[in-house]
Amino acid sequence: MNTPHVTIIGAGLGGLTLARVLHVHGIPATVYEAEPAPTARAQGGMLDIHDYNGQLAIEAAGLMDEFRGIVLQGRQAMRILAPDGTVLLDKPDDGNGGRPEVQRGDLRQILLDSLPAGAVQWGCKVVSARSLGEEHHEVTFADGGTVTTSLLVGADGAWSRVRPLLSDATPEYTGMSYVETYLFDVDTRHPATAHAVGSGSMAAPGAGGKGIQAHREKGETIHTYVVLRESQEWFDAIDFADSAAAAARIAKEFDGWAPELTALITDGDVPPLLRPIFALPLGHKWERVPGVTLLGDAAHLLTPNGEGANSAMYDGAELGKAIAAHPGDIETALTQYEEAMFPRSVEFGSIGAELHDLDDDAAAGLIKLYTEN
Repeated sequence: MNTPHVTIIGAGLGGLTLARVLHVHGIPATVYEAEPAPTARAQGGMLDIHDYNGQLAIEAAGLMDEFRGIVLQGRQAMRILAPDGTVLLDKPDDGNGGRPEVQRGDLRQILLDSLPAGAVQWGCKVVSARSLGEEHHEVTFADGGTVTTSLLVGADGAWSRVRPLLSDATPEYTGMSYVETYLFDVDTRHPATAHAVGSGSMAAPGAGGKGIQAHREKGETIHTYVVLRESQEWFDAIDFADSAAAAARIAKEFDGWAPELTALITDGDVPPLLRPIFALPLGHKWERVPGVTLLGDAAHLLTPNGEGANSAMYDGAELGKAIAAHPGDIETALTQYEEAMFPRSVEFGSIGAELHDLDDDAAAGLIKLYTEN
């Protein structure tokens, strides 16, 4: 029996990894993506790709050489600072390759480049998906077009349009939000801040679950995530259309902190971007529904812990391998994939979870995490 053409919704890292692994095994797939083009928006910041999941997915995709070519050397370095700027931990990049850092956009591009022409259909925003019975599903796009498939994979993230075919679960606000900022030409224009961040990543946790995290990206760019535990209503009261006022209001929560740290907020070179953090319940699962499944955030959206992209790619690789192993029995492939994915998502989702509950001991918890790994 021939494997059916696989319909993948979402051209994120998980969906593209699935498409690539299927391509390696000679199985046709089409990825439908809402964005109008691969360059339609920035693709996020740095990712540390782990040797126990993300790198295994890249190996399954046959792209390790390309991956090594985009690794940013030295970026595995980690610093933990106190609010007054005191360095509590300065861990250099040991070069062991266990968690090499890459730009998300570069990783996405090598996956896109590895797929045949036309494998990704851009500008296809999904508005709904419904069952047609007998293991077939219909996907409807915003322009009114439809596609019918006997194998549908939702790789479409937090607000998946495919998930309702399997589960009534919807993401809920975690009580935490990130505010993203960027500094450019930091070594020249912001030397004190550049020194504080160091050559890789920096975390400065504070009381009440707030903190400042920053990553060195390509060149002299620092990407910052300001972490605040406040209600959505609290953030609604801030006018993010007024960049200077919004930055000043966020920085006010860090009064008394070292100026080289607060400069990451007040001196940003782009408008501060609010990112509320939503999550599905840990252990989210569903009963087997013929002809459809989920991967990545669509399946197990969790509070950020460094595993999201890695887990999504691993899902994609494992699903692709399962389909290739059972080309004439898709239900066996999907059952095998889901039975392994459900407990795995709990395992990966639990990594570092204890740190989200820390308050004044956050720095000690982070130091323990980074000195034991």
